[in-house]
Amino acid sequence: MLLQEPASRYQGHKSYSYLEPHADYRVFELAPEIGRVPEHDLGLSDAQRQRVTRLLAEHIAISLHEHPVILPADVTELRAYNRTARQRTGYEGLARSGLTAVFDNFMAGASCVTSENGWKWNDLIYALGMRMSDLHQQDYVTLATSLSDIRAAKRDGRLALVAGLECCTPIENELDRIDILYGFGVRQLGIAYSQANMLGGGLSEARDGGLTHFGRRAVDRMNKLGIAIDVSHSGDQTCLDTIEASRVPVFITHAGARSVWNTSRMKPDEVIRACAERGGVIGIEAAPHTTLSEAHLEHSLESVMDHFSYCVDLVGIDHVTFGPDTMFGDHVGVHQTYAGNYGHDSGHKPAHPRVEYVSGVENPGEAFGNIVGWLVKHDYSDDEIAKVIGGNTIRVLEQVW
Repeated sequence: MLLQEPASRYQGHKSYSYLEPHADYRVFELAPEIGRVPEHDLGLSDAQRQRVTRLLAEHIAISLHEHPVILPADVTELRAYNRTARQRTGYEGLARSGLTAVFDNFMAGASCVTSENGWKWNDLIYALGMRMSDLHQQDYVTLATSLSDIRAAKRDGRLALVAGLECCTPIENELDRIDILYGFGVRQLGIAYSQANMLGGGLSEARDGGLTHFGRRAVDRMNKLGIAIDVSHSGDQTCLDTIEASRVPVFITHAGARSVWNTSRMKPDEVIRACAERGGVIGIEAAPHTTLSEAHLEHSLESVMDHFSYCVDLVGIDHVTFGPDTMFGDHVGVHQTYAGNYGHDSGHKPAHPRVEYVSGVENPGEAFGNIVGWLVKHDYSDDEIAKVIGGNTIRVLEQVW
């Protein structure tokens, strides 16, 4: 794994270290942030490795979708851990990521503080507030609410965290809750997460009725406030309706191409094209057992990059980036623990080998180093790499924010 040297600004802060363990919060043994799984060998030369480091140093790198929290070492403790609302941020891993900014989508569906079913407003506020309180106790990761914040983070050797949520289900039918989230610093919202809600259809539904009347009002409110819209987990018709309804480009923050892997979690060409035609960007996903391909059935960086290559060919390099959707710990275990909370892909599911982790994009610390390494190995130019690791996202945010 192409971990970068730790950022000099990082001073070793661990989440909630300003509090008293056992007295102020429950202690769990946590998964390692570094070296949890074997290194993914890209076979790069020393010169190529140096180029990776240079590119990440010179250019703004933005992960369009992550959950950079540390999970319990024993994933069977995950529900108990999440019930405390004190998920730990992986500061050490992020300090070695080479990233300038990360879109952190927290874990609203898994933030089961008051409800085992997730997606509740109170649980969301608990999770958001706890993470933010810890964020403000250190000076390496900074909350970003504007492009100037991201650029300042690059200048100052810090990492900018953009607060986002994967769906609007917790707002219920309260439009003003979008404003409240904006006030808390949230700058990206998803429409629906797999299951339908008041705004529109999710990708697990057998029939997608598209963006609702309330959904159109919500899109309008997000446009007025300057909140980036994500349709990654929305149904196909809801995606198309949202892209059409929004006055600014829309993100598919973490998905892949259905033409490469035929599941509802991937997006059809029609949706990817519509997103690009309105100026939007698709971030390529890497969560376990999502972005597979017939060429690489065992999920790894190579499978992920098959989706990248296809999308670049389909809509051009100006409309593709990466939203790996990773965390520090057993991501497969998260899926198993919360399968009922998140909904399931509908329709046909191609057979494929199961993996314990996605080699090369296992966590937020290693993902971008290996992605850039793959791009270097495959002779992409500096300008092309700068676009897909951050430049394309910045172009959209200039219009949205």
